[in-house]
Amino acid sequence: MKFTKAELSGKVGSMRQAAYIRRSVLDDGKGRGMRIIDVNNGSGVNFTVYPDRGMDIGEATFCGMPLVWLPAEPAVAASYDATGINWLRSWGGGMLTGCGLLNVGGPCEAGGDSHGLHGRLSHIPATEVNTEAKWLDDKTYMLTVSGKVCHSRVFGENLCVTRKISVIAGCNTINIEDSVENTGFSETPFMMLYHMNFGWPLVNENSYLTPTAHTVTPQGDVAAKGMDKWNRMQLPEAGFAEEVFYHDIPADDDGFASISLTNPDEKVKLTVSCSKATLPFFAEWKQMGKGEYVLGLEPANCVPENQNGNRAKNLLKSIAPGEVITHKVAVKLEKF
Repeated sequence: MKFTKAELSGKVGSMRQAAYIRRSVLDDGKGRGMRIIDVNNGSGVNFTVYPDRGMDIGEATFCGMPLVWLPAEPAVAASYDATGINWLRSWGGGMLTGCGLLNVGGPCEAGGDSHGLHGRLSHIPATEVNTEAKWLDDKTYMLTVSGKVCHSRVFGENLCVTRKISVIAGCNTINIEDSVENTGFSETPFMMLYHMNFGWPLVNENSYLTPTAHTVTPQGDVAAKGMDKWNRMQLPEAGFAEEVFYHDIPADDDGFASISLTNPDEKVKLTVSCSKATLPFFAEWKQMGKGEYVLGLEPANCVPENQNGNRAKNLLKSIAPGEVITHKVAVKLEKF
């Protein structure tokens, strides 16, 4: 429901009746003591931001329908174990998990350091966390959550991500804008992937992907066997071996590459878009296992094959001292 300031005048006790941001703290389980921020845009989009987990986005619904895969409850950042693949022990899925900033993909040894699965970004608490809900003009009421996540080590990297997550009341598009700055004095490897995890009921046996015409490349032999159905979902299957596909989606006139997930039964369409210039890679993680029933749509500046794998393929990005790189990702939701 779209509304203007004039239309609401005298009809609501406060703007919280139409759209709101609510800050609170979890009080139980693995996430006890963790800050959360709930955002309701007043027209069906609801999502929760985790400031203590790298400004990730956890739960998300659209018109009451769950959108994302949630394999576990959220866990505090202090539960992070960087060893091997133990990142998975404190990962709870959700709409957005930030992967990086020095490693994306499997664990590896690189640059004289040990890097665990998907890096540390998602387990760093944010500072300068702010929320704002205000009229930009008579027709636009903007809800914004922002914060800074610093990925740093003495005698190591000094990278800061300033994230702004915004949605306009009555418009069902979530906008994520990250400014990544190297605040140190040495050039640093820079890897970043937006691990977006969609699940039932948005994902069901009739759901399908519809990007513009583009090149699709399977990651490995398992995915190669599934190339004929990379864009179609299925019923959960015990023992399903995950499939990963790389998509080279062309940018539109605004510089964004997009892919849509459509559920014809629920009559819902979700579109993920990203700034092609700074996020040239797009991975699809298709896991149709029982209890592990999830579709990952993952804009990135690298492929998820760890730092050494990207270096070997001459794909590893770096960020110079003082350099600022901006990433933009949008999630648009529609009923039809």
